[in-house]
Amino acid sequence: MMRLVLLLTLAVTTPLAAQGPGFLLGRMFTDPPGVSYRLGVNARLFGPVGVGAQALVVDSRYPIGDLWGLGADLSLFRGGQPGVYFLGGVEGGFAIRSRDPFWSAWSVGVGYELLLFNSLSLAAEGRYREIAPRNYTGVEVGLRLGLHRGRRTSGGSTPERPSASALSTTAPETDEVRDELGRAGVPADRVTLLSGVVQTALDVMGMPYRWGDEGEEGFDCSGLIQYAFGRHGITLPRRSADQAREGSGVARDLEALRAGDVLTFATTGQSVSHVGLYIGNGKFIHSATGGVQISLLSPDDVSGRWWYRRWIGTRRLVS
Repeated sequence: MMRLVLLLTLAVTTPLAAQGPGFLLGRMFTDPPGVSYRLGVNARLFGPVGVGAQALVVDSRYPIGDLWGLGADLSLFRGGQPGVYFLGGVEGGFAIRSRDPFWSAWSVGVGYELLLFNSLSLAAEGRYREIAPRNYTGVEVGLRLGLHRGRRTSGGSTPERPSASALSTTAPETDEVRDELGRAGVPADRVTLLSGVVQTALDVMGMPYRWGDEGEEGFDCSGLIQYAFGRHGITLPRRSADQAREGSGVARDLEALRAGDVLTFATTGQSVSHVGLYIGNGKFIHSATGGVQISLLSPDDVSGRWWYRRWIGTRRLVS
């Protein structure tokens, strides 16, 4: 019981915010063998790279002894997405019933994660671990139960610089959207559908940006697009790069746009990394750093120019 209390205390004092708490129970195939308990948190660092911190206890016999300490990991592709991920880390602390009062270790490994429920995951991990100072080496395998605020799916990255006018740009009325679509010669049933998609996106204005999320606590860019169309019976893939291949292409021309078109942007390179929903009058709604917001798309406006220069295409999902 005292070990569990101490483990919880150490985990709470680790430097990361609790974005992905988890508990791992492992078996160390060293000589002598041991059972490990790790409690910690994980957070996304950038792109597919994550960072983690944990408190740990290893129950072993002399000469390794009982190990207590803290550790840090770097991971690749871990955090709420089913599939393989890779990780490596360092640990250290003090020992009792051991030849040495202090210890350190490094490890590299691979894991496989499954989603059990909306925000609960189960992962199997295997690592090669080396414990100093006497170089006890061996393989450790374990099961990790984790929680996630938002599912980590490869949606789209948050732009490096969201539009400065995003929060001040006003949303159009539904009638304005209908009128603009009508003037473009869109059939009445399509007008109803597209204005509904636009209104669905506008209804969640202000919700926070959550990478990998699609409406539980916020949206990422592609999650917002998928949500807005999905509420009206149109199923879209989850990733922004895949959404950029849906429907038919439209010329990169402001005059050719109409409400309901999906705009694609390259904010961090040459390929699609962000998407938004055009809502008419040179405006689009999207989820970026400041949350779900409206921005301008204009070669003349100071803030709209930033988006215009990174606008690389348009997809029309409803003809």
